[in-house]
Amino acid sequence: MKRFEVFTLVPEAFTWFVAQHPVSTAIGSGAVSISVHNIRDYSALPHRDVDDTPYGGGPGMVTRVDIVAAALEGVFGEPATRVRDTRDVYVLAAGGRPFEHGLGLELSRTERDLVLLCGRFEGFDARVETLLATGSISVGPYVLAGGEVAALAVLEAVIRHLPGSLGNTDSVLEESFSEELGGMVEYPHYTRPREYEGLEVPQVLLSGDHAAIARWRRDNARRSPWAQGIGRPGPAGVVSMCDGEGEA
Repeated sequence: MKRFEVFTLVPEAFTWFVAQHPVSTAIGSGAVSISVHNIRDYSALPHRDVDDTPYGGGPGMVTRVDIVAAALEGVFGEPATRVRDTRDVYVLAAGGRPFEHGLGLELSRTERDLVLLCGRFEGFDARVETLLATGSISVGPYVLAGGEVAALAVLEAVIRHLPGSLGNTDSVLEESFSEELGGMVEYPHYTRPREYEGLEVPQVLLSGDHAAIARWRRDNARRSPWAQGIGRPGPAGVVSMCDGEGEA
């Protein structure tokens, strides 16, 4: 079983997610477990505060490293600095390794559990990544309020590669960014009606000629904008999604 542990200040953001296919299918098959932990539950500060003003000044609030460490220790029952020894622990932050198909596949193939740390406000104290995490992951060059949306993207991209998540296991073999398509974006799809507003389904797809259809699909696979150098992987072991303000 592949275990996913999510640490967040907005646990309700994941409630609907675990009830949707393919995630619910993977959970139901016993292939996956997802546990969501509220970082605030591990704060001993008044009002269960988790953040403080940044040293050096500036706007926003920074999530404290000691609170995150307490959450990790409370869940895993070992020193926070040792959690990453046996698990993949990633901060979702703007400065992390760009998340793409290959990284999702990589994370699905490791036997190590995956721990995702979702930031809010101005993000985590930098010592969270330095002392507690394997690295950081970013889902794109834009700003989000928190790491939760980014975490959802990572979770689904990883889980769909696991046995028991999809009804048809061939679905992941020939899809956008797969090795089968040479990393290209998948060819266009059509279904009924055959004609709509003057646009007809390409005749080759109606021909029954499987060889011709395969050629058409190869010819119509498209190069992704990401292949132009946008969002290429950073140093190995770095994955980021959320920079203080939840940047992803």
